[in-house]
Amino acid sequence: MSKVKETAAVIRQDRLAEGVYSMWIHTPAIAAQAKAGQFISVYPRDGSRLLPRPISLCEIDAAAGNLRIVYRVVGGGTEEFSHYQAGDPVTVLGPLGNGFYPQTGSALLIAGGIGIPPMVELAKTLKKNGVTDLVSVIGYRNADTFLVSELEACGSVCPATEDGSLGIQGTVMDAIRAHNLTADTIYACGPMPMLRAVKAFGESHKIRTQISMEERMACGIGACLGCVCQSKEIDEHSHVHNKRICKDGPVFWAEEVEIG
Repeated sequence: MSKVKETAAVIRQDRLAEGVYSMWIHTPAIAAQAKAGQFISVYPRDGSRLLPRPISLCEIDAAAGNLRIVYRVVGGGTEEFSHYQAGDPVTVLGPLGNGFYPQTGSALLIAGGIGIPPMVELAKTLKKNGVTDLVSVIGYRNADTFLVSELEACGSVCPATEDGSLGIQGTVMDAIRAHNLTADTIYACGPMPMLRAVKAFGESHKIRTQISMEERMACGIGACLGCVCQSKEIDEHSHVHNKRICKDGPVFWAEEVEIG
């Protein structure tokens, strides 16, 4: 798989929730190679912002050459992206990182906040591969939700909200316990405290678990060592117990990495 940097074209952009946007872009060379769980680097036009922004892939339409990214506005770069309109050019690099490793058998998808978008393409991939027992447990702050219908198209959805306005009040782990959920494989993406809890749950229930680690990235290609996590094995690049999230991940089997 080779990385491609190209000027793509925005197809459409929509606001999904407060500060959350969905952008479809036409980028045939990247879409042809992309897999669920990978990401692209999106370059701002503002020359004062030197580094690209890594954004996970939400949906992949390889036949049409299109990718969908769903992102939250958190700074100047993503604020700039939120104003792009259909027909605007956007420079992207990808596909980057290692995606999920789809398994057979029942699947439990666990995600919180902006960790939810990569679960959409994963759910579609699992369904296409014949997985029929698929449950997505997704966490939000409140009822201002996004991507629920896309996940419902692939299986059952159990939402959790911090304020109790939708689904179970509490965290995704509260929803898992409330519904007594289990599976053959767990796939998770979200903030570190959530991933730590998911890893512990998988270990205690002897469920193989894949986690996609969210981390601030600089280069996005594994050169700068700005996004390392502690690993069980010694990394061939740095020769210490580290793995580069952008290059070796962002998806790992839970037993490969330590979550502090």
